This record gives sequence, C-alpha cells and structure tokens, in this order.
Amino acid sequence: MPADPQRSVTSQPPSGSGTSAVEVRRSPRRSRTVSAYREGDRTIVLIPARMSEAEERRWVTVMLDKLAAKENRSVLGDRELTERALSLSEQYFGGRARPDSVRWVTNQNTRWGSCTPSEGSIRLSHRLQGMPEYVVDYVLLHELAHLLIPGHGPRFWRLLEAYPRTERARGYLEGVVAADRLPHFPVAREE
Repeated sequence: MPADPQRSVTSQPPSGSGTSAVEVRRSPRRSRTVSAYREGDRTIVLIPARMSEAEERRWVTVMLDKLAAKENRSVLGDRELTERALSLSEQYFGGRARPDSVRWVTNQNTRWGSCTPSEGSIRLSHRLQGMPEYVVDYVLLHELAHLLIPGHGPRFWRLLEAYPRTERARGYLEGVVAADRLPHFPVAREE
C-alpha cells in the first residue's frame, strides 16, 4: 500500500469560494498535474509535493474557480436564481434588497443584467450561464444593489465593496467582452 500523501488543511478558503474548507494533499508521486474534487462541503486539491506555498495558493484558487465553473454549468433555474439572490442579499446587504422576480433572459446581448426597481425585477443574460459562480454572484449583487440605490454613483460602488470578489468578477467580464471583440480568423487548413 503506498504511503499517504502529505496533507495540509486550510480552514479559510479564498473569499467568495463558497467552500467551507479546502484540504490540500501533496503527493511525491504526482509530478506535474493538479486536480480537485468536492467531498461534502470540503474541496480536496491534489498537488505535487515539490510545489512552493505560493504555487499551492495559486493552484488552490485556480482549481476552486474551475470547480465552480463546472458546477455552474448545471444551470440554475429561475427559482434557484431567486433563492441565490435572496441569500446574497442576506449575506451582503443585510436582506434589504428583496427582488420580486429574478430570471434568465435571452434578449440581453450587450449587458450582463438589468433591474427595474419599481417592479422589483432582475434579469440576467443567458450569456452568464456556465461562467464561474463568483461572476454570476457579482452580477446578481450588482442588480440587487440597484434595488437599494439607482444609478452608479459613489454610494452604489461602496455598497458593492462588501463583495470580496467584485474586482475579480469585473475583470473576468471585461476579459470576455475583449475576447468577443478580437477578430476571428478562419483556421488555416494544411494542404
């Protein structure tokens, strides 16, 4: 029977990961690959034993994002989206933002979400489906914030600062927009 891999448990995963604990298992038999899986409310990340602590931290973040994106591909229905919005409102806004409806729409191709405060309705673009959970959460929080503060003034942005992954999510969305603007050349075929 091979020896157990070295283990180190991180009690506090990166903020906004949605995971209660991350366990990193170092293996001398693993030379290059990194993998991760969920085990209950714990995430297990398998890494080579030779990795530095900085590499470990980076890979834990990468793998948490990959798992979240994979899990998010099983698309939330409108009911689950509403439940998620209410949970986020409770967590970051003390439950003050209470939407009447939250749903996916297919007619928003130039914006990620929209909110009609007078109706209490939030709509998220279907283009968010399959993106990492923290990105969808950010867009939900952005629209929830509009239920409390119309416009994008300083008070609005201060309210969103409560979400620790705001800047990262905004960067992700900016990257998606930039990639869409790149020219798409046909693939050259070998003759």
